[in-house]
Amino acid sequence: MEKATFGAGCFWGVEAAFQKVKGVTKTTVGYMGGNKKDPTYEQVCTDKTGHAEVIQIEYDDSQVTYGELLEKFWEIHDPTQLNRQGPDVGKQYRSVIFFHDDKQKKQALQSKLEKQKNFDKEISTEITPAVEFYPAEEYHQKYLEKQGRSACIF
Repeated sequence: MEKATFGAGCFWGVEAAFQKVKGVTKTTVGYMGGNKKDPTYEQVCTDKTGHAEVIQIEYDDSQVTYGELLEKFWEIHDPTQLNRQGPDVGKQYRSVIFFHDDKQKKQALQSKLEKQKNFDKEISTEITPAVEFYPAEEYHQKYLEKQGRSACIF
């Protein structure tokens, strides 16, 4: 199994989108990229820990490629919105790709360059090395599924 980590706004909707991708074997929502060890949701929501709400994906690369996961990432959010997605505002909702190796880094950078051609505004997506991942509290895991919903509705 391979691993990918993306932030694209509220992690509930991001998780729901990636759960539908054939070859994705596991999704876990959580926090990455901040300065506090083992943060809670409440701490992350203060916008003071520096963490992003992310989804960590385990996938079978014989069924889905990292490039295909990147395509889904770009498709499900507006990467030109800085530190927000829709009504969710704050650094924790930033668009970010946390790469796990040099191959992912190269693919992420190339895909960002390609996608920029589709936007008049500059893409704000960060591309940065993966650091320690902190799973979110259990009630956040598969939240929309538990609520009988398939997507966030604003």
